[in-house]
Amino acid sequence: MRVILLGAPGAGKGTQAGKIGERLSVPHIATGDLFRAAVSQGTELGKLAKSYMDQGELVPDQVTVRMLLERLSQPDCRKGYILDGFPRTLEQAQALDTALAERGDKVDRTIYLEVSEAELVRRLSGRWICPVCQTPYHEVTNPPRTPRRCDKEGAALYQRDDDKPETVKTRLAVYFQQTVPLIQHYARQGLLRRVNGEKEIQQVEREMVTSLR
Repeated sequence: MRVILLGAPGAGKGTQAGKIGERLSVPHIATGDLFRAAVSQGTELGKLAKSYMDQGELVPDQVTVRMLLERLSQPDCRKGYILDGFPRTLEQAQALDTALAERGDKVDRTIYLEVSEAELVRRLSGRWICPVCQTPYHEVTNPPRTPRRCDKEGAALYQRDDDKPETVKTRLAVYFQQTVPLIQHYARQGLLRRVNGEKEIQQVEREMVTSLR
């Protein structure tokens, strides 16, 4: 089963992709991890991607697709895979479709984890970090024993700029603008399934498994 998992930042894609990958005995492939591994290993594509990143530019879709196809060619992907973090735009989806078709391959299912903007802001803007040990906390799901103080170090927690409510809302606005055409693309192909990502983790997992049948 070849699956693409879509969802906004904070929707729980990483958590669910890992669980579903274990259930299906297929790898969970996050493009962010691919970039980091390729750069740290100094592969040809890693060096190429780093040349763009060092200049503050986005890595071209063609490079990302090549890196992804290289990963999908490995033996553990023969039974399928869960893609997390790619594609993000309609152009990337079309590039991936073309590249897979050239290999006689295709996506079997696309799952969209639906979470309201209000819930996403709550999840993302509640994150705080210890400046000493870098332990992450969350005001709702994982609060420290003493408000805004690290349990281990006692240091005052800080919030990254990316996690501040106003920044989170901007990030989400960009995401939804890019994602609507992407969702329509997979819906037209009859591949899209929607799952409510605001339910309990175990219930979301069960509904995702059901949507893959």
